[in-house]
Amino acid sequence: MKKIKRLTILPVFVAVSLLLSGCVQRTKSGKPYGLIYDHLAIPTQHVINWLTGVMGGSYGWAIIAITFIVRMILMPVMLKQAKNATIQQEKMASVRPQMASIQERQKNASSAEEKTALSQEMMALYRENGISMTGGIGCLPLLIQMPIFAALYAAIQYSPELSKTTFMNINLGKPSIILAVLTVLIYGGQAYLSLQGIAPEQKKQMQSMLFITPIMLGGMTFVSPAGLGLYFFVGGIFACLQTILVNAMRPRIRAEIEAELKKNPPKKVVSPKPISVAPKQKNNIPNTSISNRKRNAGKQQHKK
Repeated sequence: MKKIKRLTILPVFVAVSLLLSGCVQRTKSGKPYGLIYDHLAIPTQHVINWLTGVMGGSYGWAIIAITFIVRMILMPVMLKQAKNATIQQEKMASVRPQMASIQERQKNASSAEEKTALSQEMMALYRENGISMTGGIGCLPLLIQMPIFAALYAAIQYSPELSKTTFMNINLGKPSIILAVLTVLIYGGQAYLSLQGIAPEQKKQMQSMLFITPIMLGGMTFVSPAGLGLYFFVGGIFACLQTILVNAMRPRIRAEIEAELKKNPPKKVVSPKPISVAPKQKNNIPNTSISNRKRNAGKQQHKK
């Protein structure tokens, strides 16, 4: 299951990196152009300049305002996704004894057919009990934010005014180690909050994936302009608040699932028996059934 999650999230990270690092070219005179710059960066520069005027001339507060707007728009989607992930965690806890039994048999399986049958049993266990293979974790919020990442990156990188602006003594046009460290810390805190109220067995499964996000975003902040790092850091504050809300919802979700399981207990599945394939006969070995038929036929003719 961990492999599935990693395979699901990895292409998204690669796509984000490609969007942030490419698609903007320069003419011989140094003027930027391209799809990202023309259709995302320039409109974003206009929005930032307008918000800067509203915020008393501070580009930093303008970026924070953009972060607030984006996060408030995404909040319902993120809360729904987090709730679905919590529901999946509780459902998995209800079938954990069956999962442990299947995993133990998979370790002791001696043939490929037996391993295939046990894998089918595990999939049937998920399917019959309404459990998602990815644990309810999706990439929709990150996919929605990808154009925003690219727009902010290009707007900050190629805006003469914005690239030279400072906010709290941090140059928004250059990478900031301070913001990179703060981003790692804030998302590390969010990962820690996500593990609260979860069974120890589930914590072991989730820890490696949860702590990939702080490292990934910290690395992107370290190599990106500080304006984009400010967006990541403030977004991390919203992520912590969202996690606190989900943790407050968790007891009610757990009570609802327990009530549902009393009415409809977890379904048990039976592993299909592996199909044994008879070995093919070699050409030099006679088919005994055919030779027996010929022998019986010869006896009958002899009797006549």
